[in-house]
Amino acid sequence: MTATEVAPAPVAAAQAAGSGRRRVLHALAPAALFLGVREVGLIVLSMMAGPNGTTAGAALRSWDGQWFLAIAAGGYDSVPPGLVDAFGRRTADTPLAFFPGYPTVVGWLYDLGFPLVASALAVTILSGVVCAYGLVRLGELVRGGSRRTGLVLVALFAAAPMSIVLSMAYSEAMFCAAAVWALVFVLERNWVAAGLLTAAAGLIRPTAAALVLAVGLAALAAALRRRDDWRPWLGGALAPVGLFGYLAWVGLRTGEWNGWFALQSQGWDSRFDGGAATVRFSLQVLADSRSVLEVTTVWLIVGALVLLAVGWRRRLEWPLLVYAAGVLAMDLCSNGLMNSKARLMVPAVTLLVPVAIALARRRTSTMVATLCGVGLFGSWFGAYAITAWGYAI
Repeated sequence: MTATEVAPAPVAAAQAAGSGRRRVLHALAPAALFLGVREVGLIVLSMMAGPNGTTAGAALRSWDGQWFLAIAAGGYDSVPPGLVDAFGRRTADTPLAFFPGYPTVVGWLYDLGFPLVASALAVTILSGVVCAYGLVRLGELVRGGSRRTGLVLVALFAAAPMSIVLSMAYSEAMFCAAAVWALVFVLERNWVAAGLLTAAAGLIRPTAAALVLAVGLAALAAALRRRDDWRPWLGGALAPVGLFGYLAWVGLRTGEWNGWFALQSQGWDSRFDGGAATVRFSLQVLADSRSVLEVTTVWLIVGALVLLAVGWRRRLEWPLLVYAAGVLAMDLCSNGLMNSKARLMVPAVTLLVPVAIALARRRTSTMVATLCGVGLFGSWFGAYAITAWGYAI
């Protein structure tokens, strides 16, 4: 046997190994990108925590995190009396203001013997990774998109202002995972899966109302066009089950049909006012520049509205646009805590799709430089909000 006859074997083996590595890297890229960007945010948080008299661990479980941890540990009826609403009051029904999806899953891990805080952060991180894969798929499905678009979308999501909440004992990461995959299934016309995930999202955050609207309208449009047989009808029927089911349960517990809304109003002075409070807040902040966080929040609100207009102008798929508009409407048309406005816009991730498409078409150096700038700003803003800022986010 000559040398030329045996040479192809090691070459083929090397090619197979290289192909295997590429497949592994391809599969792990969304998770690695999301976790890498979030790690930068945590490093900045660690740097800012000490000078502001706290620790990164304490910051990651602060504010609403305390409520979620308490509910996860013992259920709604075992929340310590020291946890109170925004006015320092507490009733037996006050914990019901927090939706059960996230603390329930955290509680499952806690019941298995894992530490409570570690369980909460693990659920948050895993949810963020699941969301990252959904965003990559979304980037491939949208008009003018690609896998590169999806990866840019992951980076923008992980680096956005207040993306620190995607590393906290908060429910945003879990909600975003359910919402993004529900929207992916809408674009793929997998109506039953979209309906089930929307129902699940309804047990995680009230923001699910925007998702119910988007998925419900998309399913209705498909049904009226006689597309996909009975599946749009079933998906549309499933979509509101989680949200309406929890609101109905709270109503039964409190003895009021609008029990959850009453808890929000009485405990956190949160109710719909058509945006009047947000407009007053924005004008006052821009007039007297009271704080860095508040001024930045106002400009983030303006930026979100601009992105909504850009999405409409660029003909973003209408279910994605309806969802983003719904999230913004629920946030900006409420007179709740103004300091939470930036955090509550995090689930409106579909606003970032046109930006991701535009960046994906730029030179790699331009794209990377832009994402690095966004990441550094987002890391600083999130760390500032939960260490230097003394009020609820």
